Amino acid sequence: MTHQVHIIGGGLAGSEAAWQLARRGVRVRLSEMRGGGGETPAHQTDGLAELVCSNSFRSDDDTKNAVGLLHHEMRRLDSLIMRAGEVARVPAGSAMAVDRDVFSAEVQKALDEHPNIQIVREKVDELPSEGLTIVATGPLTAASLAQSIVKATGEDRLAFFDAIAPIVHRDSIDMSKAWIQSRWDKTTAASNEDGDYINCPMTKEQYEAFVQGLLDAEKGEFKEWEADTPYFDGCMPIEVMAERGVETLRFGPMKGVGLDNPYDRTEEHPQGRWPYAVVQLRQDNKLGTLWNMVGFQTKMKYGAQVELFRTIPGLENAEFARLGGMHRNTFINSPMLLDRQLRLKSAPHIRFAGQVTGCEGYVESSAVGLMAGMMAAAELSGEEWIAPPATSAMGALLSHITGDAEASDYQPMNINFGLFPPMHDVKKKARKEAYTSRAKADFGEWLAGLEAVPA
Repeated sequence: MTHQVHIIGGGLAGSEAAWQLARRGVRVRLSEMRGGGGETPAHQTDGLAELVCSNSFRSDDDTKNAVGLLHHEMRRLDSLIMRAGEVARVPAGSAMAVDRDVFSAEVQKALDEHPNIQIVREKVDELPSEGLTIVATGPLTAASLAQSIVKATGEDRLAFFDAIAPIVHRDSIDMSKAWIQSRWDKTTAASNEDGDYINCPMTKEQYEAFVQGLLDAEKGEFKEWEADTPYFDGCMPIEVMAERGVETLRFGPMKGVGLDNPYDRTEEHPQGRWPYAVVQLRQDNKLGTLWNMVGFQTKMKYGAQVELFRTIPGLENAEFARLGGMHRNTFINSPMLLDRQLRLKSAPHIRFAGQVTGCEGYVESSAVGLMAGMMAAAELSGEEWIAPPATSAMGALLSHITGDAEASDYQPMNINFGLFPPMHDVKKKARKEAYTSRAKADFGEWLAGLEAVPA
């Protein structure tokens, strides 16, 4: 079979992309290195769409949960991953969890039986120089292909510890204890009106208790296959910095100099005294709905992070869009390198999909693969690709990957309502339901505008 699109990688994103293309009449060559001379240290089988970590696709609630909304949208587009997930589903309350083996077997069976799909067990060492291609190789991209990607992009971001700082929903920060200001009041034309950082002050006692909490917190361990991948000195885990001495953080990311605490004014300091220490949060997205904790990359376990970070003044009721972490990852600087159709700007015959684009999670990876497949099919048929609305889960995820995130500090992200255009006129308690209602209406209109797709 002469293929029209070459997909490299048979994980969730590659499998979904192949399915979407095939059902639109496009002939696909799906290359998977497992079983063809290439293995990974994390996979246990050579089955397509093998789940290597959790068996959960997280919440299936599409009324007030962003990932549940993404499930809903993918089902409306006849997602293979959602189809297989239903067959393999196991009890998990409101979450969608699956039997790993049944799930992989269902995906494998559907792709094996489709006449438009040729599955080839082969290791691809270089990006193809021509022909429509979708690269969906995930966080364990083979070293040879990774080097080819580096050569094509000039961005050496494919083999290091991904330092992830926690991200907080802006409307969960208590601004009666925190304030906005840039250090020394230095601002630029792009600055917010009062400054660029939300500042959460600490007294000496609070700071010393916090440092002890960092030292005592339960930490995650690096996996064996991560052990030889160094992280950058500038991305040191905050607990490692704390181990270097109680004052280290106070002269690093938690220094209070140049910041005037408006809640601690005296006659001598009418603008406010400098706090003993401070936790700073920096705006993380253009919408201003998400703010990251500056310098707080960590290997602490998630429960320990939530417990400790909620002791910070102003963050007692913080809601986290993402918690901190450090792990080996493979992703490109998508906002800089890709166009709005996930095509490599320097080689537009190549698209990227899945985790390699900088999305986190099984469902997010699959959703990006789904869109990449639809984009390639539209390109082959000469049709104009119209992206899902930014108010939908798929549209918000695509916007994050292809331009709304800051390219200078781009980090992988799960789908969350902080990526959606904000609804400030809706009361906080009702916002999640409002986001999903708006998304379903807008997504439905978008879907109605698409031409009928053959089954």
